[in-house]
Amino acid sequence: MLRYLIQKEFLQIRRNAFLPRLIIVFPIVIMCVTPWVMSMEVKNIVVDVVDNDRSAASQRLVHDIEASRYFIFHGQKPSYQAALDEVEHGQADMVLVIGEDYGKMLDMAAARQPLPLTSREGRLLIAANAVGGTKAAMGSAYLTQIASGSDGAIRSLLLYNKHQNYKLFMIPALFAIVMMLMTGFLPTLNIVGEKENGTIEQINVTPVPKWVFILAKLIPYWLIALFVITVSLVLAWAVYGITSQGPLWLIYVLAMLLALFFSSFGLIVSNYSDTMQQAIFVMWFFVVCILLLSGLFTPTRSMPHWAYLTTYVNPMHYFIDAIRTVFVRGGGFSAISHQVSALCVIGSFMAVWAVKSYKKNS
Repeated sequence: MLRYLIQKEFLQIRRNAFLPRLIIVFPIVIMCVTPWVMSMEVKNIVVDVVDNDRSAASQRLVHDIEASRYFIFHGQKPSYQAALDEVEHGQADMVLVIGEDYGKMLDMAAARQPLPLTSREGRLLIAANAVGGTKAAMGSAYLTQIASGSDGAIRSLLLYNKHQNYKLFMIPALFAIVMMLMTGFLPTLNIVGEKENGTIEQINVTPVPKWVFILAKLIPYWLIALFVITVSLVLAWAVYGITSQGPLWLIYVLAMLLALFFSSFGLIVSNYSDTMQQAIFVMWFFVVCILLLSGLFTPTRSMPHWAYLTTYVNPMHYFIDAIRTVFVRGGGFSAISHQVSALCVIGSFMAVWAVKSYKKNS
């Protein structure tokens, strides 16, 4: 019985003019386009410099800014007010003011001489246009790093992603978006579409058990999700040269556990929805919340405490944390056992809820 129902679902998918194209195009767009446009790296920051020192050390600092790939050097200005006027007119994003005794202060620091803490003449001033908060914060951090490293006093040791490649950070997490659509939205819209067309009533009056009907709806999309994950892994290798540092089978295990949650959640939404429009809005509301609170874009530790508490019941958070551990750091099962256990518990709870909430008229 289950076999024939699954065969029916595949026939419906194949005869649909849109779904086969979506299954092929969606992972290609996600993997080939999204990593380029979703980067949190800030570039092309226009900076003005006011050099009041005119020493060899200050000129080295100016040349370091010119050579940086993050900045567009807009030139040296005669005064802070002149540079600030350009910021106010949108011609520059940041101003760096170098104090008159900057070089002298560096020489004293190199000679381990006590620095006059009350003097401001040797200090640096960074003024940033904070209308774009992210650009201002990141630009200030970049400038501070250049200034701090100009005398060789600071060295950084980067682990696992030493080139700070944002694509390596984002690509594993993008698998979650692929799984969300393939195993969450599509089965939900399939069932609600049958409700609107009235064809689901033909199944409801048959002796097909509820769990058999639900499995028949989910298994085809689980198989499609495995296919899409495989395509995504191949594209990550072919386009970016990025491969998993950990075992591939763990990636597939994590993908299927996330698929269990999203497909069950989608069924719950479809069971309580009467129209496709209602199901789309409800799914979209919850999916946006789940994504934004998962750590996909920003670290969860940066959230307020009340918002961070939601990560304990957010399966997307566990998935992203685990897949980055496997894909980027090369961790094994022992490194993600906590996340796997959480995904199993949450997915199983949602699956039971999905079966119980489906009302079959016999």
